[in-house]
Amino acid sequence: VQLQASGGGLVQAGGSLRLSCAASGRIGSINDMGWYRRAPEKQRELVASISSGGSTHYADSVKGRFTISRDNSKHTLYLQMNSLKPEDTAVYYCNADRLSGSSWPPVYDYWGQGTLVTVSS
Repeated sequence: VQLQASGGGLVQAGGSLRLSCAASGRIGSINDMGWYRRAPEKQRELVASISSGGSTHYADSVKGRFTISRDNSKHTLYLQMNSLKPEDTAVYYCNADRLSGSSWPPVYDYWGQGTLVTVSS
């Protein structure tokens, strides 16, 4: 099983990026998923999360600018980031709290490899 994050890059302040996180490996189901980020010299923080039913939660710092979504049929998580600010610069990680498949036991607290977002002023 693998979570593959993509979509990061360099963007000017005020710009937009869309991150994706695709789960692979004969996935059966995924429970809650989330995007986290770690900025230089800061601790990792939750950016946004979404339940399997679509309920969402956002950090105050990104409310109104970021939108989390998921496509359960594709086992893919998204983060649409608008009105980006230099303080959004970080490595963004996707997380799944529980994944299960038809041929392997469930795994918990599973992380993708991270994708770097750099916002220039």
